[in-house]
Amino acid sequence: MQTTQRQEPSTPSTGHPSYNQQDWQKGYRSLIEEYDYAIDEVDGQIPPELQGTLFRNGPGLLDVAGQPYHHPFDGDGMISAIAFQHGRAHFRSRFVRTEGFVAEQQAKKILYRGVFGTQKPGGLLANAFDLRRKNIANTNVIYWGGKLLALWEAAAPYRLDPSTLETMGLDDLNGGLQPGDAFAAHPWIDPASEPDGGAPCLVNFSITPGLSTKITVYELSIEGKIQRRYSHAVPGFAFIHDFAITPHYCIFFQNPVTFNPFPFLLGQKGAAECITFRPDQPTQAVIIDRRGGHAMQVIPVESGFVFHHANAFEDGDQLVVDSISYASLPSLAADQDFREVDFDALSPGQLWRFRLNRTTGTAQTELLESRCVEFPSVHPDRVGQPYRYAYMGAAHAAQGNAPLQAVLKVDLTTGTRHLWSAAPYGYGSEPVFVPRPNATAEDDGWLLTLIFNAQRDRSELVILDAQNLEQGAIATLRLKHHIPYGLHGSFTPECFETI
Repeated sequence: MQTTQRQEPSTPSTGHPSYNQQDWQKGYRSLIEEYDYAIDEVDGQIPPELQGTLFRNGPGLLDVAGQPYHHPFDGDGMISAIAFQHGRAHFRSRFVRTEGFVAEQQAKKILYRGVFGTQKPGGLLANAFDLRRKNIANTNVIYWGGKLLALWEAAAPYRLDPSTLETMGLDDLNGGLQPGDAFAAHPWIDPASEPDGGAPCLVNFSITPGLSTKITVYELSIEGKIQRRYSHAVPGFAFIHDFAITPHYCIFFQNPVTFNPFPFLLGQKGAAECITFRPDQPTQAVIIDRRGGHAMQVIPVESGFVFHHANAFEDGDQLVVDSISYASLPSLAADQDFREVDFDALSPGQLWRFRLNRTTGTAQTELLESRCVEFPSVHPDRVGQPYRYAYMGAAHAAQGNAPLQAVLKVDLTTGTRHLWSAAPYGYGSEPVFVPRPNATAEDDGWLLTLIFNAQRDRSELVILDAQNLEQGAIATLRLKHHIPYGLHGSFTPECFETI
């Protein structure tokens, strides 16, 4: 581990890359059909102890009747469920039938502007001053309190039937959310919440932007009821996608950005396209105490852009936060096709450690992993606690920016790395760590990751032994179709399918 500068965009490599741009592009196609079938094409053996359901969420539609979305993040959410029981598996997928999804499918055209640049047909006159938001429910999915919830950070969750994935409608968390309240897409589960007598507790937040930004924290019991709700305002506009927790604190990184609303109001750009990264300004680490009083502290951190956090823990008077940080905000030009992105022109995400000293109000930064990485995952029992292993989607090559084609395991104690790669034809996603039942070692379990196999033009679920990535996949479950590149998901030990 070392202290160094964030990696800037690289110059084009003179060697042969591990990926083919045209192959990678194939994973960005709408999946119109919904599926329900037993997975009978398996290479290797599904561990018989692996029991439960992997839920995944992501944009399943990237167009409406041939009218393309400008950015995949504007796509309609599609839930995939892979259930495991007795060494067998079953696949099911369904779209989240949000109000906007249903309306656009009936109209056969885009009716809503997208946050990331999608505009309605008709030019400026059709888009100017149309500030309606379409809840796309496309970012994450979690089973908590007996409910399966599809999440998008700017609105309330949609509830789904965990057995059929049928959309049941918006959910107010047992009356805890008021009309217009949002519930972000990155909840964390505190495995042993002190105010709840050591029971697990789900912690999430919402953002209300403006000249100052209100951060609201929700803490939910295992029954799904909001036990605690508290808010703080921070100066300026805040673009916060994820946060981190420890037993006593919530930590938010307020990225150094400004927001010019006028191009959005005038129908020229999507809201996210009006955000400008300010590398001359520090990132602000906003620390909110989870205990009574909920005091807030702000500590400046070296400038960078953070989407996702791997974990955080307390070390005396310091908070240690491990995050994927970029040298600048990854973005597209207004007229750029996201499928034609120049990877070499963008800075990669890298794993950094931030030590926040609450006594001195200062921060130290340390580069933990220089490889291009994203979508970090840890053992669920280590959330908010000191931990040894982090797992991430990763580029095949050790340097530069590239699509995710691998899974990287980082041993934060010894500094050793272990890599499994699906290159040159495989393109990856977030790895989800599932502990082996009754395991005692932190890395005793499996990593589940969806891979798009461009050679077969289908997606595959790969099961890796987290203790031995070098042995390769212990099972590869070949689906009958592709799944567009997704965002986040979760695993529950409950199996909602009779297999």
